[in-house]
Amino acid sequence: MNPQAKLVFATSLILGSTITISSNHWIMAWTGLEINTLAILPLISKSHHPRAIEAATKYFLVQAAASTLILFSSMTNAWNTGQWDITQLTCPVSCTILTTAIAMKLGLAPFHFWFPEVLQGCSLITGLLLSTAMKFPPMTLLFMTAQSLNPTTLTLMAILSVALGGWTGLNQTQIRKILAFSSISHLGWMAAIIIYSPKLALLNFYLYIMMTTAVFLTLHSIKTLKLSTLMTTWAKTPSLSAMLMLTLLSLAGLPPLTGFLPKWLIIQELTKQEMAPTAVIIALLSLLSLFFYLRLAYCATITLPPHTTNHMKQWHTNKPINIAVAILITMSIALLPMSPTILALV
Repeated sequence: MNPQAKLVFATSLILGSTITISSNHWIMAWTGLEINTLAILPLISKSHHPRAIEAATKYFLVQAAASTLILFSSMTNAWNTGQWDITQLTCPVSCTILTTAIAMKLGLAPFHFWFPEVLQGCSLITGLLLSTAMKFPPMTLLFMTAQSLNPTTLTLMAILSVALGGWTGLNQTQIRKILAFSSISHLGWMAAIIIYSPKLALLNFYLYIMMTTAVFLTLHSIKTLKLSTLMTTWAKTPSLSAMLMLTLLSLAGLPPLTGFLPKWLIIQELTKQEMAPTAVIIALLSLLSLFFYLRLAYCATITLPPHTTNHMKQWHTNKPINIAVAILITMSIALLPMSPTILALV
């Protein structure tokens, strides 16, 4: 792709996200979401592969429908209350429509079916953008309107997301699809807590972005898209494979790694809010996700391919590890001892 075109699309992504995050008016928020959607479409379809074109088409249809619902929700609320302010969402019908729209934007269950297919059809860097940067604007809207939304609906969506994110990721062999279902599962944890402790949900979101970025950039460095090719990475880059294993286990939420911190705090907060059954359910359902994280970690570090593979093996790679990847991996693994400082900042 032309560097000037890339610059235009990257600037549009930043502009759209900034407009949505900084706006108080529904029309401006909707405008930012539309700019974001139009800017990411060329990046998804830049390979001109039929799978990429299909992914771009699916993404456009889902995001356009969700943006239409957001606009319809805000117009309904303005019709009933005379308010266009995002924080003044009081009409029950508007709240229900907005919950559906944001769930579609984020990929929360039961509106999650588009996300694995779109992520599978694009490159790792574009997939990283879809899993992290493109979730900032809808998460901001969810953060600003959380106190107006129905807690029961959000809790049911959260449980369903954690369940389906773990269950449907079990039989996958494509790493991008596994990471998509991982994203759905993590969004479930955020949706479960955002009404009761929005700051904790944002902490979870930031740590998820950091760990997911580390995983995507590591996979991009070792050029791995499937489990079968992941098995050969130990021979090429043993240190990076070991760090990838620890980052995946952190993403799974195992102590004493960074990913354990948000899960621990969310379970603690749900128990304080007398929602211990919900905490127990999502904690047990996250064991499903733990299984495929362990399988990824096992393939990255312990398993060697049992037969001759059809792809070229680069046995001697002298390519240095990017310093940004090294810093992200370190933070994704070793931030738990700094949890008092992190909580003080939040």
